[in-house]
Amino acid sequence: MNIMKQFVNDMFERIANEAAKLNCLIKMLILPDELAKHAVSEGTKAVTKYNNSSNRQ
Repeated sequence: MNIMKQFVNDMFERIANEAAKLNCLIKMLILPDELAKHAVSEGTKAVTKYNNSSNRQ
Protein backbone atom coordinates (compact mmCIF):
# COMPACT_ATOMS: atom_id res chain seq x y z
CA MET A 1 0.00 0.00 0.00
CA ASN A 2 2.85 2.39 0.78
CA ILE A 3 4.28 1.83 -2.71
CA MET A 4 0.99 2.87 -4.33
CA LYS A 5 0.83 6.00 -2.16
CA GLN A 6 4.38 6.96 -3.18
CA PHE A 7 3.56 6.27 -6.83
CA VAL A 8 0.45 8.47 -6.75
CA ASN A 9 2.32 11.26 -4.95
CA ASP A 10 5.16 11.09 -7.48
CA MET A 11 2.77 11.23 -10.43
CA PHE A 12 0.87 14.14 -8.85
CA GLU A 13 4.13 16.04 -8.34
CA ARG A 14 5.19 15.43 -11.94
CA ILE A 15 1.84 16.60 -13.29
CA ALA A 16 1.93 19.70 -11.07
CA ASN A 17 5.46 20.55 -12.25
CA GLU A 18 4.46 20.14 -15.89
CA ALA A 19 1.37 22.31 -15.36
CA ALA A 20 3.53 25.02 -13.78
CA LYS A 21 5.93 24.93 -16.75
CA LEU A 22 3.06 25.20 -19.23
CA ASN A 23 1.58 28.11 -17.29
CA CYS A 24 4.88 30.00 -17.51
CA LEU A 25 5.16 29.23 -21.22
CA ILE A 26 1.63 30.43 -21.94
CA LYS A 27 2.25 33.69 -20.06
CA MET A 28 5.39 34.30 -22.08
CA LEU A 29 3.51 33.74 -25.32
CA ILE A 30 0.58 35.97 -24.34
CA LEU A 31 2.66 38.87 -23.10
CA PRO A 32 4.30 39.75 -26.45
CA ASP A 33 0.88 39.67 -28.14
CA GLU A 34 -0.54 42.10 -25.58
CA LEU A 35 2.51 44.32 -25.90
CA ALA A 36 2.17 44.29 -29.68
CA LYS A 37 -1.47 45.38 -29.48
CA HIS A 38 -0.53 48.16 -27.08
CA ALA A 39 2.31 49.31 -29.35
CA VAL A 40 0.03 49.38 -32.41
CA SER A 41 -2.57 51.35 -30.46
CA GLU A 42 -0.02 53.90 -29.25
CA GLY A 43 1.50 54.15 -32.74
CA THR A 44 -1.91 54.78 -34.28
CA LYS A 45 -2.60 57.54 -31.76
CA ALA A 46 0.77 59.14 -32.51
CA VAL A 47 0.21 59.08 -36.28
CA THR A 48 -3.29 60.50 -35.88
CA LYS A 49 -1.98 63.26 -33.64
CA TYR A 50 0.78 64.05 -36.17
CA ASN A 51 -1.66 64.12 -39.09
CA ASN A 52 -4.03 66.41 -37.19
CA SER A 53 -1.23 68.82 -36.32
CA SER A 54 0.07 68.80 -39.93
CA ASN A 55 -3.39 69.63 -41.31
CA ARG A 56 -3.66 72.71 -39.08
CA GLN A 57 -0.49 74.32 -40.43
